[in-house]
Amino acid sequence: MMKFRARFVKWLTLTLFFSFVAPAAYAGASSPDIAIFWTVKIDSDVSPYVVPKLNVTMVPLRVISENIGAAVGWNQRTKTVTIRKANAVIMLTNGQTYALVNGSRLPLPASVQDRNGRIMVPLRFVGEQLGLDVVWNQKAKTITLRSGGASPSVPGGGGGDKGLKGAWISTVFNLDWPSAGSYGNTERQKAEFAALLDELQEMGLNAVFVQVRPAGDALYPSALVPWSKFLTGTQGKAPDYDPLAFMIGEAHKRGMEFHAWFNPFRASTDANIGALAPNHAARLHPDWIVESGGKLYLNPGIPEVRRHIVDAIMEVVNGYEIDGVHLDDYFYPSSGDFPDEAAFKAYNPEGLEPGDWRRSNINAFVKQLGESIHAAKPDVEFGISPFGVWRNRSVDPTGSDTKASVTAYDNMYADVRTWIRNEWIDYVAPQIYWSLSFANARYDKLVDWWAQEVRGTDVKLYIGHSPYKLGTNEAGWQSAQEIVRQLEYNKRYSEVKGDLFFSAKDLRSNPLGVADALREYYLGDE
Repeated sequence: MMKFRARFVKWLTLTLFFSFVAPAAYAGASSPDIAIFWTVKIDSDVSPYVVPKLNVTMVPLRVISENIGAAVGWNQRTKTVTIRKANAVIMLTNGQTYALVNGSRLPLPASVQDRNGRIMVPLRFVGEQLGLDVVWNQKAKTITLRSGGASPSVPGGGGGDKGLKGAWISTVFNLDWPSAGSYGNTERQKAEFAALLDELQEMGLNAVFVQVRPAGDALYPSALVPWSKFLTGTQGKAPDYDPLAFMIGEAHKRGMEFHAWFNPFRASTDANIGALAPNHAARLHPDWIVESGGKLYLNPGIPEVRRHIVDAIMEVVNGYEIDGVHLDDYFYPSSGDFPDEAAFKAYNPEGLEPGDWRRSNINAFVKQLGESIHAAKPDVEFGISPFGVWRNRSVDPTGSDTKASVTAYDNMYADVRTWIRNEWIDYVAPQIYWSLSFANARYDKLVDWWAQEVRGTDVKLYIGHSPYKLGTNEAGWQSAQEIVRQLEYNKRYSEVKGDLFFSAKDLRSNPLGVADALREYYLGDE
């Protein structure tokens, strides 16, 4: 999905003069020293060399950074080189026989080497993955790098044939990012997010779904809603940087998709209106608010509320280079009283029953938001992650073979079938947070049902997985192989285009070795 936004515009020539005066040893064999010239001689205390038998030219990482203009990094803990140029991200790890190019595995002719404290990388492989033509002139003993004509081939990073592999990053309550200890510390927040992306990418993931509107607020400068308290500890208090712009840049530098995740109708995680910023909707428009279960909600039944939320989301669509807009399953609360009688009487011209009226409100919102996004930026994906059970078969013969106590249609008033059939959304990502052995809502039966539901439409199906359940007493979650078996089951259906994991912290903490299992599943053996 993501495309290169910049190309090199000049010819670059790397001239290698072979000298047999002082041969250098490599793996017990001799290899000629190489001097590098790039208009002028590049000094290095470690000379380039050719790997015997493989005929692979290894150059210091400095050549890539200073002369090709790529950003480079070295992770001492994992012994991994990361090279970034435009939207190309190459990761090479010492001892591995493959590289990761935007999250996809490619065979590597020679592994990255640490030589006298200097990191050496295979020049031709790196150059070609950055979109360069690499031409060897045997007579002149030169290597010429050329660019500007063809675009680099970038696997992964946009779903593509390999599929989307994403993680939800929750900001509410500082669950995944930023940490509460980072309040007011810009550099720490930036470092935390960069480390988070690096770890997810090393597991084979190529997309992040970051919560930018946790509770009627924003992780970006907005003219409509206040700054989130989860950045500074105080709602309405601005940080000294734009977190959203930073996060998008970091994701795209790594060739990862960035989906902006919005919680549309949750106004506050508690009922303390006095703690909200003066420009919060609950303070400006108390008539928009419904209190339920000790929390505040924006009332979906009021057309002005729906318009306000669409406008807030469109600030991000129009102002940032995001890859997608993502909504979770928070529409109406799934339980408890929701006193919206006044809106029901005022905004129900068709005389619908309460349940149908609530569903019509959410349908109107989804349709309006989808049309707004696609009119402004057709390439931005719009998707929703509903509760994993639409309806039970016992209630609706077209529902799934499940016995769920809560369903999207009947409890959250999310008429997902209508969204799919009208193609108001580009993808649906049901939260199938049960195992293959959970009797009341088996994973396989739900994947079967959702695959059938999107079949024949242009709506893609991503599956939401629950690594947070690993190690719990619920049936099926006593081994990380449960996740792997679910991923294998997904392969039965061409409709399944990707996997999503809730949430990043539960992958990073590696319960029962799930991070290792994903790395092995997506990237294979070294």
